[in-house]
Formats: sequence, C-alpha cells, structure tokens
Amino acid sequence: MSEQKKHPTTPATKRVAGGISRRALMIGLAGVAGTGALGWSLLGSSEPANAQTITVWKSSTCGCCGEWVSYMRRRGYRVSVNNVSDPDAIKRSFGVPNALYSCHTAKIGNYIVEGHVPEAAVAKLLEQQPAIKGIALPGMPSGSPGMDGPPGVYRVIAFSAEGRTQRYIDARG
Repeated sequence: MSEQKKHPTTPATKRVAGGISRRALMIGLAGVAGTGALGWSLLGSSEPANAQTITVWKSSTCGCCGEWVSYMRRRGYRVSVNNVSDPDAIKRSFGVPNALYSCHTAKIGNYIVEGHVPEAAVAKLLEQQPAIKGIALPGMPSGSPGMDGPPGVYRVIAFSAEGRTQRYIDARG
C-alpha cells in the first residue's frame, strides 16, 4: 500500500467540503454579499432615479410643515429642511405676494412653492416649466397635504416675478 501524499494546510488555507479553501469561500461570500447590498440599494430604493430636490424653509415648531415634507418624500422627492425663526423673511426674499402666504416656503429648481401645494401641481410645474416665479396654495386649507381633514380639490395659484397671480391648476390633495 502506498502512503497518500499529504497537503500542508494552514488555518487560512484549510480545505472545507468540496475542496475549496476557507479563504476562497470567504472572498466569494463577501462578493455575493456586496453585490446583494448594491442591488438592494438600487432596486429597493423608494426614490426614483430622477428625483428632484426640494428645499423647504419653515418654523421649527410647525408640525403641518413637517407633514407636508413627509408627504413629498413619500412621493419620491428629496427634501432638505431649513428651520428658520422668521419664515416671512424668506417669502419676501423670494418675492411671494403677501396674499399667497402660507406657513412654509419651498424652492425646487427655479420655482417657488408656497404652502401645502399638492404634489400633482408640483409635478405639472416641473413637467411644463411655465414662465412663472412659482405656485402657491394660500393659507392652510383643511385636508390639503400635511393638514388634518378630508382631502379635497384645491385651487393652486401661479404668480409672476412682478406679483401678478392667476389660477394654475385645481389639484386633488
């Protein structure tokens, strides 16, 4: 009988079932895990690849503004929030007409979005890119996105850099 030739082994190259070394097995598992994590982050993300970024200025104590932010995030927008002590100063700096004031002001692209504007109006604004300064839902209407109450249909107003206003869209909240 001949004696079988023995292979030297170290802890890093110890063979497991099937003749694969532990090192090769660990490298392979790390590659599979990394690929899975990348796939999950790309496919499992709730944010579309073309997500727009909205910057919001609001009072730190305003809960309904936070609800509007959450509403827009659920619809795929990236939202950056700035808590400010004087939201009206932001509105003035962006040229929002006094009659259109609400509790928070947002900027998306080159447009201003004032108040609890439904996402459908924001989507139309971004799609059509009209020659206006922004859109607004004046006041804090009950049931509008971020506000308590049953949702309804809300008249969103467009405004120009000169302060002229006109109906933009009636959008469901």
